[in-house]
Amino acid sequence: MKLMLKYLKKYRLISILAPLFKMAEALLELFVPVVVKNIIDVGIAGGDTAYIVKCAALLALLALVGLSFSVTAQYFSARAAVGFSADLRADLFAHVAGFSYAKIDRMGTSALLTRLTSDTDLAQNGVNLTLRLLLRSPFVVFGAVLMSFTVDAKSAAVSAVAVPVLGLVIAGVMAATMPLYKRVQEKLDGVLGHVRENLSGVRVIRAFSKERAQTEAFAEKNDALFSVSFFAGKISSLLNPVTYILINLATVLLIYTGALRVNGGALSQGAVVALYNYMAQILVELIKLVNLVVTVSRALAGAKRIEAVLAERTDMTYPDPGAQPDFTAPAVEFAGVTLCYGDNADASLSDVSFSVPGGSLGVIGATGAGKSSLIDLIPRFYDATAGEVRLFGHNVKDYAAETLQSLVAVVPQKAVLFSGTLRENLRWGNENASDDELLAALRMAQAYDFVSAKGEGLDLMIEQGGRNLSGGQKQRLTVARALVKRAPILILDDSYSALDAATEKAMREALKAAGARLTVTVSQRTGSVAGCDEILVLEDGVLTARGDHETLLGASPAYAFIAKCEEGGEGVA
Repeated sequence: MKLMLKYLKKYRLISILAPLFKMAEALLELFVPVVVKNIIDVGIAGGDTAYIVKCAALLALLALVGLSFSVTAQYFSARAAVGFSADLRADLFAHVAGFSYAKIDRMGTSALLTRLTSDTDLAQNGVNLTLRLLLRSPFVVFGAVLMSFTVDAKSAAVSAVAVPVLGLVIAGVMAATMPLYKRVQEKLDGVLGHVRENLSGVRVIRAFSKERAQTEAFAEKNDALFSVSFFAGKISSLLNPVTYILINLATVLLIYTGALRVNGGALSQGAVVALYNYMAQILVELIKLVNLVVTVSRALAGAKRIEAVLAERTDMTYPDPGAQPDFTAPAVEFAGVTLCYGDNADASLSDVSFSVPGGSLGVIGATGAGKSSLIDLIPRFYDATAGEVRLFGHNVKDYAAETLQSLVAVVPQKAVLFSGTLRENLRWGNENASDDELLAALRMAQAYDFVSAKGEGLDLMIEQGGRNLSGGQKQRLTVARALVKRAPILILDDSYSALDAATEKAMREALKAAGARLTVTVSQRTGSVAGCDEILVLEDGVLTARGDHETLLGASPAYAFIAKCEEGGEGVA
C-alpha cells in the first residue's frame, strides 16, 4: 500500500483535516445525549421552561456547528479522493503506455482497462470513505462507551461487552471477503475482454451467424462473475443483520437493567434516555463501519491489482543520449536474429540475417510466415531474443527512444485513426507540419480526391476509430500520416490490402518520390512487392530466399507458387 499512499502526499493537508473535522463533529454529537439528559432530569422534572429553552438552543447550536464541520470534512475528503484517483489514473496510463508490445500481450488489454477504470474507481471510493469514517466511526463508538460510563458504570458495561464482540465479527467478515473481491475483479476482466472482442468483431459474428454462440459464451462468463459476486455479497450481507441483532440485544438488556435501576432509585429517567441514545449512536456508527468495511475490502482488492501493474517494469530501456545514426551505413541489418514471443514459445523468426543499404525492400510469405514479426523488430516494438537488429550502423538498443522513433515511420496492418480532425490525425507524424505538407502527403497516399469531395478539407472530423470512413480510405490516411513524419525508413505492413489495383499502383509510384531512404513493403501478394529492389521470402520464420522479382521466380519455389496462384494457374485450390 506504500505505492498507493504516495498519491495522497500531494493532498496531505486536506487528508488530515478531513478526519479531524469529522472527529470534531463526532465530539459535538457525543454531548447531545448529556444535554437531553439534563432537559429531562432538570428542565422537565423541575418544570423549568427557561432551562429547557436554553438546552434546546444549545442543541440547535451543536447541530449547526456539527453540520458545518461535516460539510467541510465531506469537501476535503472528496477533493482528496478525486485528486488521488486522477493522479493515480494518469500515472497508471503513462506507465502502461511505456510497456512494450510483449508486456501488453502478456498482461492483456482487458485486464489493463479494468485497472484503469473499475479498480481505480474502487480505490477512489475507498479513500473517500476512509477519510470520512475510518476515524470518526471508531471515535464515536468508543466515545459513546466512555460517555456511557460517566452516566452509569453498571449499565455501560453492556455496551462495553457488545462492541468488542462486534469488532470480531467485522474483522472476520473482512478477512473472508477481501480474497473474494479480488476474484470478482478478475472475473470482471474476463467479461470486459469478451465484450471488447465481440464489439470489435461484430461484423464477423453476424457474418457467420454466431450471435447465439457468443451470447451463450458471454452468459457463461457473466454467470461466473455473478457466482463469485453473489457469494462475496452473501458474506458481506451478514454484517448488517448480525450487527443489528447484537446491538438490539444489547439495547434490550440496557433498557431492562436501566428500568430496574430507575425503579430502585439508583438511576434517573434522563440517564436511561442518555444511555439509550449512546447505544443508538453506537448502532448507527457500527452500521457505517460495516459499509466502510465492505467498500474498503473491494478498494484494497482493486488497489493490490493496480499496484501489481505499477510494480511491473518495462522490459525495454533506452540510453540517454544514445547513438547517432550513421547515414553512410546500411539502413537495416539483421544479424542472426531469432524472435520468440514467450519463454516457452516456438520461434517466430529463426536466425534471420540480411543487410539493405536503402531503396525499396519487399517482404513476402504466407500467413504466419513471420513477416510482421520481422518488421516489428525494426522500430523496436519487440526485442530480438537472439542476434542484433541494426539501423544506420547501430544496434536499435543503442538509440534513445526519440531518436529511434524519428528514424522509422510505420503504417500498421490494421488502419487505426483517432477521434478529432483530419489535420490532428495527420500531425501525429509531425506536430509542426504545415497544411501544405499535409496536403502533399494526402496526394502521395491517393487520399486527396476523396478528402476534397467531402468538402471539409483538413477540418474533416474523424469519428472514433475512423468509423465514418471506408476501409480503403482509412488505409490511405494512415499512409499519409506516416509520410508526414518524413522518416528515413518507411514501413508499409500490408498497407495495400483494402485498395483496388489502380489505386495501389498509383500509390506505389508516388511513394518512390516520397524521399525515404528505405521503403519496406510487407505483403502476401507478389504484385505488391514485384517492383522492389530486393525481396525477402519468409517461410515459417526462416528467410529462405532473397533477390528481385525475376530472380525469385526461378530461385524460390514458394515465391513462384504465390505468383502462380495470383495468375490463376495451378495451386489456386
